[in-house]
Amino acid sequence: MVMLRCVSGGCPWRIYTLCSWIHVLTSFLILTSLFIAINGALKVYFSFLLYDKTIFLNPILAAFFIMYAVYGLNKLTDLREDAINTPERAKLIKKIAVLFKYSLLFSFILSLLLVFSVNVITLPILLFPLFSGIIYSLRVSPNLPRLKDITAVKNTIVALAWGVLSTLLPAICLVEKECMHIMALFYFFFLKSFINSTVFDVRDIEGDTISGVRTIPVVFGRQRTKKLLIILNSTFIPWLAFSYLAGFFHHHLVVLIFTIAYGYWYILHFCKEELKIGKSLDLFVDGEWIPVVLLCLPFR
Repeated sequence: MVMLRCVSGGCPWRIYTLCSWIHVLTSFLILTSLFIAINGALKVYFSFLLYDKTIFLNPILAAFFIMYAVYGLNKLTDLREDAINTPERAKLIKKIAVLFKYSLLFSFILSLLLVFSVNVITLPILLFPLFSGIIYSLRVSPNLPRLKDITAVKNTIVALAWGVLSTLLPAICLVEKECMHIMALFYFFFLKSFINSTVFDVRDIEGDTISGVRTIPVVFGRQRTKKLLIILNSTFIPWLAFSYLAGFFHHHLVVLIFTIAYGYWYILHFCKEELKIGKSLDLFVDGEWIPVVLLCLPFR
């Protein structure tokens, strides 16, 4: 009877409508770089937690706005590849191109204002991802390839940008800093970002092959890429043991173990042969930092 009243009252229709709205919202966030910017801010927040120090809001917001600007710029320069790899994204960006460009400019200016309110020394750190994005995306000369077209260089630049921002932006805000602690955190965020960017290249094999972009998966194939990523992710095990013995991350040991196990899962899943990868990759790889931060809450 309860089920009948629910059906006659339109309950399933409301659930369907809600799910549709959630799907539309999630798609918009992913396609416009807002989703990765949110997770970039969560990554900086997580970095503050791993330092076991006071959390400052302005650097976290600055990270959100600068990453939205950087990844938005990349979407504008990658329209040709995206027309093949992610046509839905290319179609949306073309449709809102003017508004999208203004939002990127506004986001960049706001990130500068936020970082100036913290410490002017943080400015080079904040601008590092932007300069990396420009160097990575643009062709300086018709006779020279873009850095993103050179195997593994793109992934290294992306990893450096995330590593510098996630590690040094919180470190500048803190009075007491240990060099070894900073280096341990940098290794974590650098390698995580390298692995994640390579997993995204697996999705883009077809478009990158047609465009002549020699990414790691294009050169080595899915299976060899999977083996490489498994080996890289496995280095987090001795890293975590060393960090724990050095007195770091004791409050977040369980969370870091989760990130290692989670890394194995999405590498094995998204590197499967013939797997058609859609927005689930963005949700589970870029969105990794949502469950990570939620797992940290009981330890706050």
